[in-house]
Amino acid sequence: MTALLNVNQMTHYFGGLRAVHNYNLSINPKQITGLIGPNGAGKTTIFNLITGVYTPTEGAITLSGENIKGLETNEIASKGLGRTFQNLALWRHMNVLDHIKMAHYSQLSYGLLGAFFNTPACRRQESEVEENAYRLLELFDIKQYAFDIITSLPYGAQRRVEMARAMATNPKILFLDEPTAGMTPDELIQMIKIIRQVHQDFNVAIFLIEHRMKFVMELCEFIQTLVFGEVIAEGEPEEIQNNPEVIEAYLGKEDLT
Repeated sequence: MTALLNVNQMTHYFGGLRAVHNYNLSINPKQITGLIGPNGAGKTTIFNLITGVYTPTEGAITLSGENIKGLETNEIASKGLGRTFQNLALWRHMNVLDHIKMAHYSQLSYGLLGAFFNTPACRRQESEVEENAYRLLELFDIKQYAFDIITSLPYGAQRRVEMARAMATNPKILFLDEPTAGMTPDELIQMIKIIRQVHQDFNVAIFLIEHRMKFVMELCEFIQTLVFGEVIAEGEPEEIQNNPEVIEAYLGKEDLT
């Protein structure tokens, strides 16, 4: 199978500090991959390098065989890479429905004149945007909040809004940075169900950072462990769970079963 995303020998320096060293990653279509590691290991930096927030000092990144290294974040998103953030990146004074609709607009083709004259193409595409937005609200169980301002929602619901907004860009691969951060055990169970549903309904590959090991072990087919910007172990969940280096460097005596 041809890989959807390939990262080859990626290294990055912040000034004289080496944050990431010789990082390699290959994600196939529809694959769910996890990235774990202690705080400060460089996990979010990896996400930021691949998604265009930073440009790697060295290495190559391809998406669907196309070079994306050095592209702007919006260009990378338009090529099929959606993401959420460890710290919520939502518009504080916009309602939930408008969040999801706004994410569609980079895909519209009717242009300024079409909008000004309210052409048939404009009306058709706007109708499609609204229909798809409601579909996503239902999938992520946030339809009841459609007209609520985002800051009035419970934290777990805000997380789901951010994921729905990312899916509105119609990605081939979805990056999730700590998707269960701050969630209750019940919200965690709901999030597992939602991610499985998204994976099934949209046939999207998923790459996630997560500190809750049970969540990672239950969802991911392949897991990497990062320590000080380097991968110390990678493999299927059972291999990672029983890897002495992982246990010593990151998990300590935590029970992963």
